Amino acid sequence: MKYHICQNPLNYDGSQLQSLFTYKNFGLMGDSMCVFRGACRVEQNEMVDMEDVAAQDWIYSEDMLHFIVEHFEMDLEKTIVRQRLLIATIKEELEKLGVSSLRRTGDDLYDGDRKLSVSIATLSPVSTLIHCGLNVSSHNTPIPTTGLNDLQVCNVLEFGENVAKRYCAEVLSMRHARCKVRGVM
Repeated sequence: MKYHICQNPLNYDGSQLQSLFTYKNFGLMGDSMCVFRGACRVEQNEMVDMEDVAAQDWIYSEDMLHFIVEHFEMDLEKTIVRQRLLIATIKEELEKLGVSSLRRTGDDLYDGDRKLSVSIATLSPVSTLIHCGLNVSSHNTPIPTTGLNDLQVCNVLEFGENVAKRYCAEVLSMRHARCKVRGVM
């Protein structure tokens, strides 16, 4: 599994959650992760979470760290497990930086009642996809949030790269664990 860290700002509007996004934009073919920073505004027509659509919610942040993950398998439940692995990896990387106040609830991270993350897993015609966004700024969000700035994360893209390295290593380790055992009857 490969990853790409985009050095230039890129805003997220939901349309980036599509098959082959990392290949088309950054040349990485196959299972991959793209990390970028930019604003986030997802309108109803780009929403994937139908509960959010029914509630007429929308997603907005002036500044977010984004992760788009693509796996070329068609198992949505497995992808949801990977999504939660990504969230747990983010939490552990923040704990390494001294942030101990976060709790994980499903596929989201909270500091008290303030939300740090948005995340969704879905299927495309050829792959499964995960988007996770972490607020960098907590200003002007539609719900109470915290951000990486509030948590004293200084180098946001470096943090994102550490998460990407660790997630990719976990995926490789799981593949290795799958291949090293013999079957039992």
